[in-house]
Amino acid sequence: MINHKRVERLYRAEGLALRRKRHRKRAAGVRVTLPRPTRPNERWAMDFLHDRLATKRPFRVLTMVDEYSRESPAMVADTSLPGARVVEVLERLAETHGLPQAITIDNGPEFAGSAVDAWAYRRGIRLYFIDPGKPVQNAYVESFNGRFRDECLNEHWFPTLDEARRLIEAWRQDYNTVRPHSSLGDLTPVEFAERERSLHMTNPQALYLPVAQ
Repeated sequence: MINHKRVERLYRAEGLALRRKRHRKRAAGVRVTLPRPTRPNERWAMDFLHDRLATKRPFRVLTMVDEYSRESPAMVADTSLPGARVVEVLERLAETHGLPQAITIDNGPEFAGSAVDAWAYRRGIRLYFIDPGKPVQNAYVESFNGRFRDECLNEHWFPTLDEARRLIEAWRQDYNTVRPHSSLGDLTPVEFAERERSLHMTNPQALYLPVAQ
């Protein structure tokens, strides 16, 4: 009788390559339709963008945005941004900005890997994974990324990584503190976040008005 074990022995005897079974890693996250956040630092969204230096060397940018206040807590540019580096960035934000209760992310290996998963479990933060191939489920960061690419990445020719970091951080500061957003009542993201935090501290039972999409 011929079965898969005998076929594999024949393949090995002849020096032929066997097809390897690949088991897809599944992160310990959930995929659900999320309600709108109701206060700053309730839920963030994270993603990656790709670009190239003038030398043709590729680099990536980790982008993140508060889904309620639209404030960007940080943007990090580097040639390599694995899951462990993402955790380092979040840990620094824990000391300077605070952390959200939940984060919306895609299924990329940096986010779905063990480093971010273990960090989120340790910190008690929920990870919401969008469905594969449906970036619209992460609409807040997609809109943010569109503005960032049009107004920064497409407008500059970066000679070095340090120059890219400088210009990206300048754009983030301008986005957060200078330009008003009509969806935030013509306040900047920082002004809106500070107002909402103050309201929450003086009246913890206050109900926030929904923010326009």
